[in-house]
Formats: sequence, structure tokens, C-alpha cells
Amino acid sequence: MAKLWGGRFQKSTDKKVDDFNSSIRFDKRMYKQDIEGSIAHASMLGKQGVISREDSEKIVAELKNILKDIDDGKIEFEIDAEDIHMNVEKILTERIGEAGKRLHTGRSRDDQVALDLRMYLMSETQEISDMLIGAMQTLTNLAKEHTDTIMPGYTHLQKAQPITLAHHIMAYFEMFRRDFSRLCDCRRRMNVMPLGSGAMAATTYNLDRQSVADALGFDSVTMNSLDGVSDRDFVIELAGVLSLIMMHLSRFCEELILWSSHEFSFVEMDDAYSTGSSIMPQKKNPDVAELIRGKTGRVYGHLMGLLTTMKGLPLAYNKDMQEDKEPIFDAVDTVKLCLPVFCDMISSMKVNKNVMLRGAKGGFTNATDAADYLVKKGLPFREAHAVVGQMVFYAIERNMSLDELSMEEFKKFSEIIEKDIYDAISMQTCVNDRKIIGGPAKATVESAIKQAEIFLAEQH
Repeated sequence: MAKLWGGRFQKSTDKKVDDFNSSIRFDKRMYKQDIEGSIAHASMLGKQGVISREDSEKIVAELKNILKDIDDGKIEFEIDAEDIHMNVEKILTERIGEAGKRLHTGRSRDDQVALDLRMYLMSETQEISDMLIGAMQTLTNLAKEHTDTIMPGYTHLQKAQPITLAHHIMAYFEMFRRDFSRLCDCRRRMNVMPLGSGAMAATTYNLDRQSVADALGFDSVTMNSLDGVSDRDFVIELAGVLSLIMMHLSRFCEELILWSSHEFSFVEMDDAYSTGSSIMPQKKNPDVAELIRGKTGRVYGHLMGLLTTMKGLPLAYNKDMQEDKEPIFDAVDTVKLCLPVFCDMISSMKVNKNVMLRGAKGGFTNATDAADYLVKKGLPFREAHAVVGQMVFYAIERNMSLDELSMEEFKKFSEIIEKDIYDAISMQTCVNDRKIIGGPAKATVESAIKQAEIFLAEQH
């Protein structure tokens, strides 16, 4: 098949080169954006008198037919036509003849692909934003059920202080809220229209770039033709945001993997989100959580691949940039695959509240509260810290918890200790006295959940 760009060439490209050079197998997913961009471009060409109104209208009408035929599965793309842009143009020209050859006036595949990719990723970014809203709603629903579920909080994976499961869950809500904000920011920078940049030096035709941007819903147009065709910051930025989303999913999944182990037994994953072993009959493996954790590395790899691809490219367009699509498409697909199954998994898991409470009571998670008790009695914090450290050592040697010490034993460490220490170091007091903004007290967490629900309602 003769190439649309083949006028300067006297010899056909090698068949292996055609296969190597072709991107249709992955960029065909942008067919809708490619056709919508071409419709806006052709309409503008007609209005500006660059091509005749008759040709413009003929092109637009047939592009709409082609879009419907692709949607209906009536069109098969050709590897020989290289990419989605040339496939569409070839089909158009076959159907309407000379008029179809005028579509590419005033543009290059370089600014065309930059346009398609921005449009496609803006659409995908919106879909992921909606999924994040769904994930945040799932988290708030789960948190509302567990404002009284006391569990140990950890630092260094060592028991630290008692919190509630709701407080723990809402920490992930904050992570996803930041991810949502980053996606919105990323989309704003993506929402700039590059068509009209040409191959790198714009065009001599009297194009109305702003009208095309308005027709396609862009906020603005690019201000430098070199940058317009060679910028892939928006792809890399999106890959970075997707990496952060996966990191947050992976952190929670890591905790669920630990919590569902026999050693923790804080949660039990639903059978529908677990698998067994081919050799060990007793096994119930948290494979969904593990797969999400594993796929995180895959998205990270795409981010590093994109950065590496772009790091040495001179202006303007280079064929290396064809390598931007497969990684960002796969990163998008991976996040869209993980978010819904993650939500279903955590919604269906069983929480073992009593085990969590026992876990909080062990490991001296109330030691800080014992020190605060002494401070409130007048002891300087550093002295209180030392006194409680001695108490903990004493209890460890006797395999006891702090609240199992007798008043006589408490008095050995400080005469200012009274019977009210037992209430001061109870799990409920340890949690619910932490009432300041951001703390784990039930009232504080419930307030945070209400604020979260207001935020989610505003997004709808």
C-alpha cells in the first residue's frame, strides 16, 4: 500500500519495518478523540476559507459515519496505515475521494497525536476521579461502622497507641482526597490544545486555533509550537499521580495482608476475594490484596520508563515519543482495574473487633497516657516518661499489662498515683480523650466523617 507520506521515497519500507513502526495496535483506542479532533479541524478549515465549505461539510459528515462504523465494529484497522490518524484519513479518502485529502491541511501527525493523547487522557482522568470518589465513599461508609472499634496503632510496626479502626480508615480517605486533588490539577494542565503547532513551526494557513479549542472543550491553546508537539509532561505527571494512587492502595493492602494473617487475625477476607492453595487445603490467601500490591510496581515502572524515554530528546518531535502511549495506557488500565476491586474487597471483609481490642490492650499502648496522667499531676514530662518506662519494664518481667498493676505496685513508682489512674489508662479514655482536630476520639472522627461526606457531596 502506498504511504500517505511516500512522495519523496523511491522504495517501499521493509515489511518488518512496517510492523515495527506501526502503532495502530495500541493507539487505535484513541479513534474517537482522533475523529472528534478532525471534525473540529475540518469545520474550522471551512469557516476560515482554507478549504471550501462544501469539502469541509463532506469531510465532517463522513467522519461522523466512520465514527459510527467503528463503534459498531464494522471497520478493521490496517497495520500498513501505521497509526490511528492515517487509518482514519485513508478510510475517509477511500469514501469521499479528493475532499478527504484536504483534511490534513494545516496540521501534522505530530500535533494531531498530541491532541488525541490529551483528549483521551482527560477522559480517562475524569473516569479515575469518579472512581476515587467511589473509593472515598466506601472508606467513609466503613469508617462510620467502626468509630467504636478500638485497635492498636503502630509505628515501626510496633504497637504504639490505641486508636479506632475508623480513624485508621480515614487516614486513607485523606490520601485519596490528595490523589483526587492531584488528578484535578493534572487535568487542568492537560487541558491545553496543541493543534495548530504543526510539525514544530506552526503553519502559514490562517487557522483559528481558539475556535477548535472551544469546539473540543479545551481551556486554552498552547503558546509555543515547539513545546506544543514535544511536551509530554502531562503524560509523566499523570503517571506520577497514578503511581501515588497505587502506592496508597498498596499500603492499605499490605496492612490487610498482615491483619488477615493468623498472627494478627484482625480481619478475615471474604471468600469471594480470596483464593486457596493447590497443595495446602487449609489456606485462604489474600490474593486480591497481593495483586494490587504487585501491580503497584508495574505502574512505577511505567513512570520510570516515561521519564527515561523523554530525558534525552531534543526539540521537537522524535519517534521515541511513540513509546509514551503503551506505558500510560497500561498505567491507566491498571488503576481502573484495581480501584473497584479494592472497594469491593474492603466492603466485604469481616472485622474481628474483639481481637483488635485485645491487640490494643497488649503491648503497653496506654503507656503514653500513663505518662500524661503523671504530667497532669504535676510531674515534668521527661520525669514522667522515665517513671512509666520503669513501670513497663516491671510489667514485662511479670508478664502483666499496666492496668493489671495493683495500687501498691503503682505507688512504688510514684506517690502521686491514685486510683483514678485505672480510668486514665483504659482503652476508651486513651482514645476518646484525644479530642483535638485530627485525633482519634470518637466525636472527632465522626466530625471528620461528616466533613468528608460534605466534600463528597460537593463533587457530585
